[in-house]
Amino acid sequence: MTTTFETPVLRTHFEKSVAAYWNTNQEDPVNLRLGEVDGLFHHHYGVGGYDPSVLEGPAETRDQRIINELHRLESAQADLLLDHLGPLGPDDKVLDGGSGRGGTSIMANRRFGCEADGVSISEYQVGFANDQAARRGVSDKVRFHFRNMLQTELPTASRQAIWTNETTMYVDLGDLYREFARVLDFGGRYVCITGCANDVTGLRSKAVSKINEHYTCDIHPRSAYFKALADNGLVPINVVDLTAATIPYWQLRAKSSVATGIEEAFLTAYQEGSFHYLLIAADRA
Repeated sequence: MTTTFETPVLRTHFEKSVAAYWNTNQEDPVNLRLGEVDGLFHHHYGVGGYDPSVLEGPAETRDQRIINELHRLESAQADLLLDHLGPLGPDDKVLDGGSGRGGTSIMANRRFGCEADGVSISEYQVGFANDQAARRGVSDKVRFHFRNMLQTELPTASRQAIWTNETTMYVDLGDLYREFARVLDFGGRYVCITGCANDVTGLRSKAVSKINEHYTCDIHPRSAYFKALADNGLVPINVVDLTAATIPYWQLRAKSSVATGIEEAFLTAYQEGSFHYLLIAADRA
C-alpha cells in the first residue's frame, strides 16, 4: 500500500502569517464600506481623478459621497485590468490569482460571460467571495477555492487568461510565473497590477518599508517582474505606469472615515519615486 501526502495550502510560516492577517481582518471598513455601495466587493485600490464636488455640499453626507467615489475609482481599476485581458467569450476560462473578496472575477464574468476560478490562501475570503457569487446567481460560472496560487491544482494549459490584482507581493515571482505558464494556454494572456519598488531607491525607502510592515508583505523591485516573466516564457506586450493615476485615490482616501493611516506612506512613496504602480500585460509564448 502506497501512502500519498497532499501538499498543504499554507506551506510556510510566511504564508500562514499572511492568511492569518486576512482571516482576522474580516471587518476591514475600507473594503466593506466601499463594497456596500453596489454589492461589488474589491480588495485593491483605485485609479483616475476624483470628482472634487464630493468634498463640497452638506457635511452630514460628505463621507458617504467620498465612499461612493472611492468605490468608483476601485471599480475603474478593475475595469482597466479587464481591458487588457484580450478577447474572451463564454467558452473561455480564466484564473484570478489571490482573488480577495471576488469583485474582479464577478466583473470578468459579467463582461465576458467566461468561467472564472479564484484562488486565495484566506479561507474567510474564499467563503465571502463564494457567497457573493451565489447572491448574484453566477456560482455556476464563478467559483473561489482555498488554494495556493503557487500550486493552483488546475489542469495544464486550461486557462485563456490569468490576472493578479495587487497580490504578487506575497509570493516568490519565479514560483508564481512558473505555475501560471503551466496553467495558461499557448498565446494566453496574463495581466498584473501591482505596486513595486524602484530598483535604485525603493528598497531603502522608509515609506516602502512602512507599507511592507503594514500589510505583512514583501514588495518586489520593478526589475524582478520582468526577469521572472522572461524566465517563464511570459512576454510583456504592454506596460502602463499607473503611478500618477493612483495618487488621487490615496489623496481622497486620506480625507475619508476609512483612512487607516497608511495613506501617507503610499503618497510619500509614490511622490518621491521610490514606489511605482504598474500594469503589465504578457502573453504565454
